[in-house]
Amino acid sequence: MAAKSTDGELNIDPMHQFVIQDWIPIDLGFVDLSFTNSAFFAFLAVGLVSLFFIMSMSNHSLVPTRMQSMAESCYEFVRNMVHDSCGDAGLKYFPYIFTLFLFILGCNLLGMVPYTFTVTSHFAVTVFLALSVFITVTAIGFMRHGIGFLKLFWPMDAPAAMRPVLAIIEVISYFVRPVSHSIRLGANMMAGHAVLKVFGGFVGALGVFGIIPIAAIVGVTALEFLVAVIQAYVFAILTCVYLHDALHMH
Repeated sequence: MAAKSTDGELNIDPMHQFVIQDWIPIDLGFVDLSFTNSAFFAFLAVGLVSLFFIMSMSNHSLVPTRMQSMAESCYEFVRNMVHDSCGDAGLKYFPYIFTLFLFILGCNLLGMVPYTFTVTSHFAVTVFLALSVFITVTAIGFMRHGIGFLKLFWPMDAPAAMRPVLAIIEVISYFVRPVSHSIRLGANMMAGHAVLKVFGGFVGALGVFGIIPIAAIVGVTALEFLVAVIQAYVFAILTCVYLHDALHMH
């Protein structure tokens, strides 16, 4: 956000776009259930993605339309990713990973529209998504292998003297997963949008010479669209990798 201060100077605040605003305040004592701009755009992303697939598959023609081809390609892309990563056993969990991918992709792309809100730029959202993956995958591991799932942290191929040290490293790396999983998505979305705001502020500050940052904005915007898609893919493929460990333990 760019605004002029009282002394006429142009102030550029690239972080203002990430402020969560209470649109419908709902305060129930110790619980704040206010409907925020973040919640609105999260629901909007879900609605738009659902509408896209409903409209794409409504006719279900033998010769697919462009929208149907896009929907089918997206479905096949994620299904192949799950199958290649986890094998046939992973296809049972394909709907969950497909939903994660579409939600993140929808929020990322919706955040590229001017005057919207990037839901996935907030760690409160990305941490929740990462923790849901962590808890789900861990539960699957114990349900499938029982107490034997703990063998995942005990490297049998390593020398006996090294196993306790490696086990500690494995445990730490396992519990760090939701941290890296969430920060990667949130930080990438936040950084890119902040850069766009900074360049946008430069356009107003430079006046007639603003054509230079405009050219940079075009390039960064194209890059941000690519990042929006890649981050959804990275989150989904990491989920597949963690699911593979829970299913096959290697």
